Amino acid sequence: MFTRRLASFLHDSLAEVPAVALLGPRQVGKTTLALEVARQRPSLYLDLESERDRAKLDQAELYLADHLDKLVILDEVHRAPGLFMVLRGLIDQARRAGKPSGHYLLLGSASLDLLKQSGESLAGRISYLELGPLDLLEVGAAQSDALWIRGGFPDSLQASSAARSLRWRQDFIRTYLERDVPQFGPRIAAQSLRLLWTMLAHQQGGMLNTTQLARNLGLDVKTVGSYINLLADLLLVRRLLPWPSKLGKRLVKTPKLYVRDSGLVHALLDLKDKETVLSHPVVGASWEGYCIENLLACAPAQVQPYFYRSSAGAEVDLLLQWPSGELWAIEIKRSLSPKLERGFHEACADLKPARKILIYPGLESFPMGQDVKALPLEQLCKELQTMGYS
Repeated sequence: MFTRRLASFLHDSLAEVPAVALLGPRQVGKTTLALEVARQRPSLYLDLESERDRAKLDQAELYLADHLDKLVILDEVHRAPGLFMVLRGLIDQARRAGKPSGHYLLLGSASLDLLKQSGESLAGRISYLELGPLDLLEVGAAQSDALWIRGGFPDSLQASSAARSLRWRQDFIRTYLERDVPQFGPRIAAQSLRLLWTMLAHQQGGMLNTTQLARNLGLDVKTVGSYINLLADLLLVRRLLPWPSKLGKRLVKTPKLYVRDSGLVHALLDLKDKETVLSHPVVGASWEGYCIENLLACAPAQVQPYFYRSSAGAEVDLLLQWPSGELWAIEIKRSLSPKLERGFHEACADLKPARKILIYPGLESFPMGQDVKALPLEQLCKELQTMGYS
């Protein structure tokens, strides 16, 4: 059992606002965390994928009005979109009765879908938290290799063997392809969607080229674009946006795309263990994506991530922009004797970041010259965590 960093912030949010939406991919641990909360206060749990629980909400307002003294947990809430207006009325009723917070915990696997449904009806009454896969600080440095190879989904990470971990991830992918994705998007053959997802894994960290992907799949650009959007909304892929330059430089304006969980990258490419990952061309991009996800999981929510690349070859893997405008330039190298390329220094000359950092897989920090410091991933994650919650 791992302690999720989000737990204390979930408790704080429930103490402050009437409703909290806890968003994240399936099997990431949302229900486990919600039930831990439920054990600490009077609560009612309803799984809206259960016909029996959905039937209880046929007269939702009457049913839920009998439970205003409890925290009501609604799992897979996107399956009952009509509930949001009902919740608004009940929240306002409870407020008038002197109970301003901690009424509803909504669990959802699709961020944009849930936001669209709740945004207007629960405006000013709801707070949003995102629970991602386990990160390095939650599992500990001793499991860093396993976390990279197997990914951060708890059942995959804790599987009794590499083969069982891979099988769990392959089943997870199949479930999304055959059951979950068709709920949200236009119909497309599961085989075509799997091929798209696999192409994204092969191109991990590459520039998004929807036209080329559509050509390779034999689909129209709009359909491919809509499915990439959907995978992003399901919190399975990340678009890392290019730095919005005001420097007068010719910069790349296309986002980079990452499959967010490194274990899913490896499963899509049928890489069963560390040896097969190390011998595959994706190894560097996989570790880069793994580092980016861990850093962003630990960074404060107000920090905005970008990458920087100019037509002249200046490049930074990850830029963190703080609310003050301060920039941190982060380069990621999977080498115990890392060397920085000229493009990083040229980018830093353009950007003038407050900090220049190289992340590498070693255990010690050391200066590299030109104000660059090499750091282990865990050390920078800890530093980011102390600066606020993501």
